Amino acid sequence: MSEAHKAPVRAVVFDVGRVLYEWDLRYLFAKLIDDEAELDWFLAHVVTPEWHFEHDAGRPLAEMVPERMAMFPDHADLIQAYAARFNETIPCPVAGSHDLVRALSARGLPLFAITNFGAEFWDQFRPTAPIFELFEDIVVSGVEKMAKPDPSIYELAASRFGHLPGEMLFIDDNLSNIEAAAALGWQVHHFTAAGRLGSDLRERNLIS
Repeated sequence: MSEAHKAPVRAVVFDVGRVLYEWDLRYLFAKLIDDEAELDWFLAHVVTPEWHFEHDAGRPLAEMVPERMAMFPDHADLIQAYAARFNETIPCPVAGSHDLVRALSARGLPLFAITNFGAEFWDQFRPTAPIFELFEDIVVSGVEKMAKPDPSIYELAASRFGHLPGEMLFIDDNLSNIEAAAALGWQVHHFTAAGRLGSDLRERNLIS
């Protein structure tokens, strides 16, 4: 058994975006901007992932959106759509991931999540996602005003989840987030596809 698999896993901790649910700002704005070059420019300069991350880290939309609209007045309607229609950036579950969640739950594994997600957007999205009824607790960056890969969010999660880091398997698509968790002693899986995750879970005897 490899070093990473020595300790038994007593809980499984998921990321949300691009692990459990597809997420991309492009899913929304491709509906609103027909020209591909204009869409690329808009996502690179106006509603950017870096700007969006400010909400993930705890900054309220009431500050962010008016400020951005003042900077880009010609795109005010599109910036408002970001706030009003954010759920459209999350079109569907990641193929196969929810089956793995249900299989883990059926085996009695405690399930948790740590997600970089704005508090206001989480309030909009969470009621649409019944899979989270299988989770015991979810640490949301925008609520806590700390975001992955800041070590503080993993320390908070470990204290809330009630398991030692080395007893938990953390699953995330972002390599920086995985490396931060591993440095704190968590067992980790760098997510690329549900099939590969399923193989890892079976190797660890967490699912059959």
